[in-house]
Amino acid sequence: MMNTIEKKTAVLITFTVRTNRFDSNSERNKFYKELYGWKQVVKKEEKRYTYRRDGLLDEIPHVKVDSSIFIIMKRHMERMRRFLDEWEDKIKWDMFDVLLDKEREKMLRGWIDEREKRV
Repeated sequence: MMNTIEKKTAVLITFTVRTNRFDSNSERNKFYKELYGWKQVVKKEEKRYTYRRDGLLDEIPHVKVDSSIFIIMKRHMERMRRFLDEWEDKIKWDMFDVLLDKEREKMLRGWIDEREKRV
């Protein structure tokens, strides 16, 4: 019999970059920057300024499983789908429904709490 632990529906997303379909390395980097964000370093005279530029996954709670695999709550899937569909001719992606146990759900909720502390 299944454990009575409450489960929450989430989505596991996996993608593969089709490098040969990008017009350039900078276009491919744009995809990664828009998804993961990036660190910008600006040098002005003797000073160096570092800025964190957010990507989509900075705004959507997620658990990173591997380099191109992550889990998000199902309620965020439409926003993620729109982003991935913009790149559909350059990447191959898929999604799978998953059930989160309370521990994994807490990881995503902890992500939200940490994000709110930074704002």
